[in-house]
Amino acid sequence: MSELTRRLVLLGPGLAWFALFLVAPCAIVFVYSFLERGTYGGIDRVFTLENYTRAADPLYLGIFISSARIAAMTTLAALLFGYPAAYGIAAAPKRWQVPLLILVMLPFWSNYLIRTYAWIVLLNREGLINHGLEVLGLADEPLPLLYNDFAIVVGLVYGYLPFMVLALYSSIARLNPETLEASADLGASGLRTFLRVTLPLTVPGIAAGCVFVFVLSIGNFITPDLLGGGRTLMVGNLIFNQFLSARDWPFGSGLAFLLIALMMLLLLVQAVVARRAGGAGLHA
Repeated sequence: MSELTRRLVLLGPGLAWFALFLVAPCAIVFVYSFLERGTYGGIDRVFTLENYTRAADPLYLGIFISSARIAAMTTLAALLFGYPAAYGIAAAPKRWQVPLLILVMLPFWSNYLIRTYAWIVLLNREGLINHGLEVLGLADEPLPLLYNDFAIVVGLVYGYLPFMVLALYSSIARLNPETLEASADLGASGLRTFLRVTLPLTVPGIAAGCVFVFVLSIGNFITPDLLGGGRTLMVGNLIFNQFLSARDWPFGSGLAFLLIALMMLLLLVQAVVARRAGGAGLHA
């Protein structure tokens, strides 16, 4: 068996799975985005660019911008919470790192929908958080914690924080301890070492985690529906409604493909950032 044949045999199942369940659906969505909606729903095989020009309407453009704003807030919050957690896990003794990572992944052992409903119990006016604030004397009346952008961001951060922690941990754990020791030997303080050495060297992990959280957040439709009370319409909700309520598959496909294009652009940016950070680390 030749080397080429051996590689094809080993890569064949994975490539077939990738082509069947990722490339083919994306290709179908791409083709549908250039067709017209049928009179009673479905597809009319008439080529048009109207779905993309319609997506540029201020109404839908505003939904994209609002979704990007919420996703960016979620990403920033996940980074602020995730970096210390990942750093702490990487700095922990080896025997504790795996159990700590398991604890990070523990929420994934339960259904996402159930976890989102749990936040409704916590955030509503009679929920545990408001009750606790009143008992502690920090609030005179229940705070509006539910059915707004704040609740959406909280739910998204909770749902996708593990992706940020894992991406950051993998980057921090690869740091050479001798580099940090050299910085300390040269007289740098702990803060200066973190800002000038640790943070730049973990930029690839930061970029990867931010892309994961941002892409997953901007396309989410369950959390805005449940925790936002349907008051905030995000791109995921818009696409969901086009396919199941409006039965406008071509326009929904156009919106979905724009979201896919945004994801690919962000992945490209992440790859460029990681390559430049890697090159800078080698030169350092």
